Amino acid sequence: MYMTLRAPFSNRVLGLAHCTFQQQKFGASKSNHFLSHTATAGYKTLRQSPSNTPRQLSHKPPHFTPPTRQPQPSNSITKLTTITTTSPSLPTITSLSHNFSTMAATVAPSIGSVEDVQSLLKDLGITEPLPTYEAASVTTNPIDIFRSYVAEEMHKITGVSREIVYPALEWTQQMEKGDLIMAVPRLRIKGDPKALAADWVSKFPANQYIQPPEADNQFIKFFFNPQTLARLTIPSILSKSTRYGANHTGAGKKALIEFSSVNIAKPFHAGHLRSTIIGAFLSNLYEFCDWEVVKMNYLGDWGKQFGLLAVEYEESGSEEKLNEDPIQHLFELYVTANNKAKAEEEKVKAGEALEGESMNDKARAYFKKMEDGEPKALELWKRFRDLSIIKCEKVYARLNIKFDVYSGESQVGGDTMAKASQIMEDKGISENSEGAKIVDFVKHGYKKLGKAIIQKKDGTTLYLTRDIGAAIERYENYKFDTMIYVVSSQQDLHLQQLFAILKLMGQDFVSKCVHINFGLVAGMKTRSGEVVFLDSILDEVGEAMHEVMKKNEEKYKQVENPEEVADTIGKSAIMIQDMTGKRINNYPFDIKRMTSFEGDTGPYLQYAHARLCSILRKANIPMPLIHTADLTLITEPQAILLLRTLAQFPDVITNTLKTNEPTTIVNYLFKMTQILSSSYEVVKVVGSEESVARARMALFESARTVLSNAMKLLGLTPVERM
Repeated sequence: MYMTLRAPFSNRVLGLAHCTFQQQKFGASKSNHFLSHTATAGYKTLRQSPSNTPRQLSHKPPHFTPPTRQPQPSNSITKLTTITTTSPSLPTITSLSHNFSTMAATVAPSIGSVEDVQSLLKDLGITEPLPTYEAASVTTNPIDIFRSYVAEEMHKITGVSREIVYPALEWTQQMEKGDLIMAVPRLRIKGDPKALAADWVSKFPANQYIQPPEADNQFIKFFFNPQTLARLTIPSILSKSTRYGANHTGAGKKALIEFSSVNIAKPFHAGHLRSTIIGAFLSNLYEFCDWEVVKMNYLGDWGKQFGLLAVEYEESGSEEKLNEDPIQHLFELYVTANNKAKAEEEKVKAGEALEGESMNDKARAYFKKMEDGEPKALELWKRFRDLSIIKCEKVYARLNIKFDVYSGESQVGGDTMAKASQIMEDKGISENSEGAKIVDFVKHGYKKLGKAIIQKKDGTTLYLTRDIGAAIERYENYKFDTMIYVVSSQQDLHLQQLFAILKLMGQDFVSKCVHINFGLVAGMKTRSGEVVFLDSILDEVGEAMHEVMKKNEEKYKQVENPEEVADTIGKSAIMIQDMTGKRINNYPFDIKRMTSFEGDTGPYLQYAHARLCSILRKANIPMPLIHTADLTLITEPQAILLLRTLAQFPDVITNTLKTNEPTTIVNYLFKMTQILSSSYEVVKVVGSEESVARARMALFESARTVLSNAMKLLGLTPVERM
């Protein structure tokens, strides 16, 4: 059974809590020796063989099987050329506390302006001014620094306009294809693309930004100089912290996002889950990129269905039960009323006469009273609405969501709808049909949209009518730059009809309206096989995670509030299962699969974050020493591959703003954590030389920051122990 309701979960992200670092000794040899390190000056292709494929995690938590990740394809490439040098004698680390007092005021270099970037480049020995491009965001995206340089050189070599060259430099999802890649045909130059690529590569000057570019058929691959990349990217991550990855594209703009949109007098059904998750993610994403976001919950609080509920409450409702558990009692009444209405419809179909007025007729009459403003009817409606919102807010609190506005069909002004109706009539958009008012879209050039009723014979409004009025009022009240409807694909036609009517009415703001649709969820049931509400699903998944944690008593005792942590991991499991595939795809709700610590799951991401926090605790390196590490000591192929991936995060965010797909970030995180897990055995911190340990810790703290930021955007709360 598939379930969905009108379209989303967030915590107001970006509050990043650093793990606590104490000034203690961490184990290492006390003897002094020379550190032989590699200073990366070029790339050398290292194809992965059975001996250097990513390893599985070896430091597994005792209470569960280590997360299993798919190994990288056999043709994956890490590029590295090394030259071995000998450093002055450095002691292995036994304690760092003696340095803390002198370094306490030191932080990572700030990168808040183009001047800061230019100063940092000068420190790297790059004295030429960085070329400026309107599309580049060099203060927020380290890759844009490299992109600006490469674009300028390619402009000089090819003679092609800078406006064409810059966007032709695209980020890659497969590391063997480079950090940037350019398809020669995009530059619109006549000639053999393969020959042009080879010619341009031969003319590219030696520099400190990138290695010699490579021609690959009609493509040119650009690999960044890893030392330059480290010294630009890690300070950016550490200084920006919770803001790393964000951009300012939304500055001065407002986004109104409608999501979740539950029905009053009903429990928060599991079918609302997808719209809640996706809508909250989009809210987080847009806020992260400086949009002013208005989160709106457009409640289903009007219409004949409320008439059904009210009629049944007057016939068999209990004041005592309403006070004890209002939502459950109202839901039971609604089910009873619906069953009565369906039974009556079956009788009519069978040719049987009904005794007295039908349930549906009573419901329509009651709703007509509401539309006419009868005080008694509205008083009961308001009581049910208020009780429903209180219950929903409790569920949203579990999901770390807080809406800015609880709107609803009932809040649309009658004057607005009357005015809209008159405009449609005056412009010939609507027409009378057997006493009702309809819009025949075929007559207006929309052949696939059919017909839609906008007013019933008795004069009452419909869902579409109220949506027309709501859209007009929202633009008048908020003057939004974009309005996003997060609504199931089942309502594609409804939203297409709404946008078409607004366009025919001459409402120019319709061009700013976007429908973010999504597929359906199958099998949202308990173990007993019954369809359940979201509270029950959250409880069940949280309990499953709690049982896993309790299997290791020693670890379990170290976790503060284990039930809360289990609940957090459980919510992560649900959310990541929802966001792993593209929005439009249907998927089966599988509790066993989602709670696994193997593969692409929420618990796997939580484990990855908790493990990074564990490494930071065990290393006990004060943060100022991490911020001032010698980043040229990051030389291992696995470390450089991780670094290159961390540098991509701002581009991932930019791309996600274009697609509005949470899976873009989810897939990036699984790629990053796979690389991270394969590095632990090689890029060790504890037991390493002091300078090396500090550099590696800077890399791992950067990875933790990126992982935490991305998880929070997705609506997850990263845990530090589990």
